[in-house]
Amino acid sequence: MAKQIIEKVMSPEGGVQKGAAGPPPGMGGPPPGRAGGRPGPGGPPPGRSGPPPGMMAPPSAPSFAKRLDTLDKKTVYLVDLGFGGGYEFMQQLQEWFKKNMPSVTTMVKRKPGNVFMDDKQELWEEVKAKGDAVVFGVAG
Repeated sequence: MAKQIIEKVMSPEGGVQKGAAGPPPGMGGPPPGRAGGRPGPGGPPPGRSGPPPGMMAPPSAPSFAKRLDTLDKKTVYLVDLGFGGGYEFMQQLQEWFKKNMPSVTTMVKRKPGNVFMDDKQELWEEVKAKGDAVVFGVAG
């Protein structure tokens, strides 16, 4: 049964599925224990709005790019995060595209800076300007 559920939820044709209780965990709902996205269990003190001083507002729900109808004649950026084995994985994925979807142009790139920080905007500006889709991932 679990396999059937996973296939339904993770199906490329179906996109991110929403059940009766809303989106899957971590996929767009308010943080756990923060109904309605209000800070803390009771919200802000009377006469105040937003988080207490020195605290950041809760993050907004992520917005996902619209799913492409096809990858035919599109450019897909394969972005390696910098984790061990990631670049090799992206090269293997590039070879898969060449063999199985030759009309797709792939660009293997490595995120500049440290794996966990130092994110530079140049790569993301290039992806936005020249790419149609991104595979962003790790290996290890």
